[in-house]
Amino acid sequence: MKQLKYFLLASLLLITSNGFAQLKIAYVDSKAIMDNLPDAQDVKQKLDNLIKEWQTELDKMQNDYNVKLQDFQKRKLIMTDQTRNDMQTELDKMQSDINSYRQKKFGSNGEVFQKQDELMKPVQNKVFNVIQDIAKEEDYDYVLDKSGDVMILFAKDKYDITQQVLDRLKLK
Repeated sequence: MKQLKYFLLASLLLITSNGFAQLKIAYVDSKAIMDNLPDAQDVKQKLDNLIKEWQTELDKMQNDYNVKLQDFQKRKLIMTDQTRNDMQTELDKMQSDINSYRQKKFGSNGEVFQKQDELMKPVQNKVFNVIQDIAKEEDYDYVLDKSGDVMILFAKDKYDITQQVLDRLKLK
């Protein structure tokens, strides 16, 4: 995917430098848009609250495990084999539950990423639609995102439509 972006950018620059076509190019800074967009900040706050809630629960589970483990280590020499085995089994289950919870909430396909995608998708679509509207109105051939993988070594400020996108998003 990254190679395709670089190929497209290189092709675009080659076309414009050879004079085959007079292209009109603009760029945005999507990071600046998201940092200044109240909707995106609301989503970030919701996600932060959710993460904090889940982290608190995980910390409680870990603390309970640590207390139980310390108790087990202090008393294991005076326990019967059966009691020791039972407590070890219980500790193993607690550790397994902690790992499962961590994976479920924070893992690569965890709820954090699902929630982020679910909550951010409407905001991203809104931003994308405004960018498209401006690009059509201003007759841009391409709009690049300078905060992404495509690296822009130079860009005239007059082609930066980030503020236009922010202004329109604030009107909606």
